[in-house]
Amino acid sequence: MTKKYTTIFLGTPEFAVPSLKELIKSPSFSVLAVFTQKDKAKGRKLAVTASPVKKLAQKENIPIYQPEKIKEAKDLIKNLKPDLLVVVAYGQILPEEILNIPKYKCINVHASLLPLYRGASCISAPILNNDKYTGVTIMEMDKGMDTGNIIRQEKIKLDGQVSAGELHDKLAKLGADILIPSLLDYCQGKIKSKKQEDKKATYVKLTKKTDGKINWQEPAYIIDRKIRAYQPWPGTYCQLNNNQTLKILEAQISDDKQALKPGEVKIKNNQILIGTGQANLTILKLQKSGQKPLKAQDFILGNNLDAKILK
Repeated sequence: MTKKYTTIFLGTPEFAVPSLKELIKSPSFSVLAVFTQKDKAKGRKLAVTASPVKKLAQKENIPIYQPEKIKEAKDLIKNLKPDLLVVVAYGQILPEEILNIPKYKCINVHASLLPLYRGASCISAPILNNDKYTGVTIMEMDKGMDTGNIIRQEKIKLDGQVSAGELHDKLAKLGADILIPSLLDYCQGKIKSKKQEDKKATYVKLTKKTDGKINWQEPAYIIDRKIRAYQPWPGTYCQLNNNQTLKILEAQISDDKQALKPGEVKIKNNQILIGTGQANLTILKLQKSGQKPLKAQDFILGNNLDAKILK
């Protein structure tokens, strides 16, 4: 009879859902409970909404716990006697007294090739830095920020066009795909964890809304990376002359050599060109505040941007 490893899952956003699905589906693991962040008010109507992980746990009839602080659940977790704690974007730092509870430690799915990009904004960072590769790390957790030993890594190639939203989905699937075989090899002693090379470590700060404000003095290649790295959140934006917000949703570096000032708009051949500190950008999709997103050709029909300077 196949041994079932008793497991507690800690996760909150959509990124964690594929990994939880794989754990539930696997005959080798029994999910005793799910811990997730408290329901939050979202949207214009501020409707109280359960996390994506909670919704899946409810559907699968798995016990759900939402402590204000995870350390409050120490005794509960201890009484469940889990073999494993699997953590995927939970949203709180686990204290040592919880890290030491499970027989096979706490295992984390992290969306970067550690020790690169320790911290929360690890999906957008390789886009901002124009990296050739990124990936997922399955790791042991310790008291540091993403400093634990590495169990397994899997990388994917970046094409210089992917947005953070698209990369999020790819890495969520990749993490889920390698989670079960990694856990089984680890628990059965077929794989040994390896210490990270701390000298190569880099850290990323939490992305803020203001990070999405476009500075047209920057070169086109930097702005292009930011548009992709901050899509869908926080998004990239600028202001029209009337201070109305204009969101830039998709763009590409233009091969048009016309000399435009930073922020200057030119409508040419049914395209929107904007000058930057170096080269021009062709805007593919944009959105005025309070209106729906439009492709450039459709936006031009109802808006006169020609020769305007964006702020």
